[in-house]
Amino acid sequence: MADTLNILPIDQWFEEKIQTPLIIAGPCSAENENQVLSTAEAIAKIPNVTIFRAGVWKPRTRPGSFEGAGKKALKWLQKVKQITNLKIAVEVATPEHVKDCIDAGIDVLWIGARTTSNPFSVQQIAEGLHNCTIPVLVKNPINPDIDLWIGAIERISQSGVNKIAAIHRGFFPFEKTSLRNIPKWEIAIELMTRYPNLPILCDPSHISGHTDFIKEISQKALDLTFDGLMIESHISPTEALSDKMQQLKPNELSELLNSLHFRQVNINDIEIIDKLETFRSKIDSIDYQLLELLIQRMKVVEEIGLYKSHNNISILQLRRWKEIIETRVEQGLKLGLENDFIKQILQLIHDESIRKQTEVVYKSSENKKG
Repeated sequence: MADTLNILPIDQWFEEKIQTPLIIAGPCSAENENQVLSTAEAIAKIPNVTIFRAGVWKPRTRPGSFEGAGKKALKWLQKVKQITNLKIAVEVATPEHVKDCIDAGIDVLWIGARTTSNPFSVQQIAEGLHNCTIPVLVKNPINPDIDLWIGAIERISQSGVNKIAAIHRGFFPFEKTSLRNIPKWEIAIELMTRYPNLPILCDPSHISGHTDFIKEISQKALDLTFDGLMIESHISPTEALSDKMQQLKPNELSELLNSLHFRQVNINDIEIIDKLETFRSKIDSIDYQLLELLIQRMKVVEEIGLYKSHNNISILQLRRWKEIIETRVEQGLKLGLENDFIKQILQLIHDESIRKQTEVVYKSSENKKG
């Protein structure tokens, strides 16, 4: 059963209705007044963009890196709002940041991945937001811990904030990959499943780490019915003081948004609905057959476990496991399935088989003792 949160949809965040999917864009950092204003003026010409983002306080991994212009940058963002009429979004990490932003008339706040990873920090921010009417965006924690992400969202909700969205920005990879952060889309989908009324945006810039991958990640998010995108854009990325490789020029941002397919989420065409229902009925039938086959397999697994127990045979038979992997992958490839997909399914089935056999052997041993 899905959990519920008292959350308003994005189009009810402000007095005037805003365009969805929501597009937030702007530089990683507010570096100086000229950079902020020139970037904002260029972005304001892009019809899809509703909110201008800029980092004012930048938590860096090591001291010595550019850590943001600080509170004085809020004045630059006030000018952006006056000149462009764009809403303004700023990252906050402390209750003091929250107060400064509210005093400056900032429209949207977001909580970064490092802060989300620390429940103490989130709780302090939540207390600073008590009964606040400002929208708050919560990025996923650095590591793929959905409960930690949900916990941060719940803390903000319990403070009385009802304008909340999650931001999927990927997770820190154990090993280096072509992307800066691993998407692990399944975690965002699980969040959607648990909280159907919670808007979820995607930050393709931080997932990608390089402008080459932003379009692919953005389109994937839209295809998965994300409610919007937060994309980094800088008037001169090569001169940026942070994350220069993942920031698009405003004209590149415009080209990107024009190239994306914004697909329908809610469909009213009866003919289309009927056709989809036909496909879904076929999938339902196949899924039930898969489940029936899996339970039959597990019954055989239990028989094997009992036989191994009676004959004092070890549960894990490595040679047999290797044989299963080789033969099933070979057959799956012939049928048009992907190598990794087959291996992942087999691994899940094997893990459950080992668990079942262990349970059977343990019970059998206990019965012998009795």
